[in-house]
Amino acid sequence: MTAQLKVWIRITLFFGCAVFYSSCAEGQNPNISNSLYFPPNSGDWERKPVDELPWDREKLADFLAWLPTQDTRAFLILKDGKIVVEEYWGAKLTGLGSMDENSYWYWASAGKTLTAALIGIAETEKILSIEDRTQKYLGAGWTSLTSSQEKDIKLVHQLTMTTGLDDQVSNLDDTSPESLKYLAKPGTRWSYHNAPYTLLENVLEKASGISFQDYFKTRLGDAIGMNGFWQKTGDNNVFYSSPRSFARFGLLLLANGNWGGVQVWKGNYFDQLKNTSQAFNQSYGYLTWLNGKQSYMVPGLQRQFPGSLAPSAPRDMYQAMGKNGQFLMVIPSENLVIVRMGGSSQDVPVPFLMLEEIWKRLYGVIYR
Repeated sequence: MTAQLKVWIRITLFFGCAVFYSSCAEGQNPNISNSLYFPPNSGDWERKPVDELPWDREKLADFLAWLPTQDTRAFLILKDGKIVVEEYWGAKLTGLGSMDENSYWYWASAGKTLTAALIGIAETEKILSIEDRTQKYLGAGWTSLTSSQEKDIKLVHQLTMTTGLDDQVSNLDDTSPESLKYLAKPGTRWSYHNAPYTLLENVLEKASGISFQDYFKTRLGDAIGMNGFWQKTGDNNVFYSSPRSFARFGLLLLANGNWGGVQVWKGNYFDQLKNTSQAFNQSYGYLTWLNGKQSYMVPGLQRQFPGSLAPSAPRDMYQAMGKNGQFLMVIPSENLVIVRMGGSSQDVPVPFLMLEEIWKRLYGVIYR
């Protein structure tokens, strides 16, 4: 039994009977204002004092003392777009100096949600359609499938992790045709497979005629004052940014793509991004994880587990999640955006256990 499988079994045993937690913040709070503050692209970011919120300050202090024991390097909470909590611990990713608001850190697979947003913008621009065959942009032979098998794979299958490509190959990050083998008809199974996702970068570059980095910068980053860059790391294309830029993207998600009157994105695509996208994993939208569903699947296992990803968290929360606990949590019912960046001892692609451990403590702060 692999170490990863053991972790997932422990998670399931721990949370399998915890569905009763799902009542936490299920409904909308009628007193929450719909207005959001948007920070300027440069300069100060307005803050909201904790004293103005009905939060438990003693539990918040305990929570913030616990976070660095989990190798957390950055933690932010935005309420109505304003900073309520912003804390940094430990060394920068480079090891030179201490973490601060300008330090860059990797997003890992949390970058998948950013990629999904860029694909959605491209569809709005009508330079591609998610119903297009992937062959249209990558050419015939981008896999080792037969021509007829390959023609069945569409962009929407890459967005929903339902390409049907074999997830038992030795390297799930390898995008070479030799590692992209047929297992099932597209749209008939869910499997967390990095390589087909990574190739969406090539799709977008072919469709737009510019680099992936330039597309991000001109269509999204510049509009909301978001720094960051994509860098090839092994077989993966990883996004790096400051924690505040991670939070800016979360605020844009919370605002449904409207940054203080600037419409960065719109359309049905973005509603689907944060809703169940296929019939197998209820807790997965377009490269985005969803809380509060009746069941979920995890990387590496073809099994549906009952209950919510994070039973202690609000049911309407959705999140970008990456290895070692790169979390961007968006909670519409509370006008909250929460960022966690750092390391982890859990060697799993998506650390659900850490997410639940955070919310077991944070729930008592917010919902005292």
